[in-house]
Amino acid sequence: MNQSSIVTALIVILIAWRLYVRIRRMVGRQKSRVWRHWIAAILFPLIAVMVALPALARPDALGALAAGIVVGAALAVFGLRTTKFETTPLSYYYTPNTHLGIGLSLLMVARIAYRVYEVNVMTGAARSTHMQDFARSPLTLAIFGTLAAYYTTYAIGILLWRARTPLPGAVPDEIPTPASTP
Repeated sequence: MNQSSIVTALIVILIAWRLYVRIRRMVGRQKSRVWRHWIAAILFPLIAVMVALPALARPDALGALAAGIVVGAALAVFGLRTTKFETTPLSYYYTPNTHLGIGLSLLMVARIAYRVYEVNVMTGAARSTHMQDFARSPLTLAIFGTLAAYYTTYAIGILLWRARTPLPGAVPDEIPTPASTP
């Protein structure tokens, strides 16, 4: 093995380990953090718009992105219905649907791995053309649209749940009435 192969193998092992840790954390009970939900609710739509701009010249790619967005939103609604929500006196927690979280994560990992393989086995001009088309591939855009819409819709769903669910034992703000003022 040459040095390049060893470095590549170490990078693959590191990425696989980080993905395992990330997926494992995503499917268990999680503490709801408002700032994370807001970041997902704002960032993913912005990235989707940025990804859609180069695809404007290719109606098939733009259609695939739109179809992915519809599928992702529907999966998020299903995911929210199957999520276990909990409140404690101190915080909010939720446990997402395990199968859905793992399935979506593996779908994106598989697509990225395939594209990396595809790019690495091509040579010369074909490689540079395919690198430019990476973000315009209808399949890649469909998968990205699914994930972006899923995470956006899911984050908004959790924010709505938090807004309508008070913490147990929390005292609502009392508004003084004219009769109670001295």
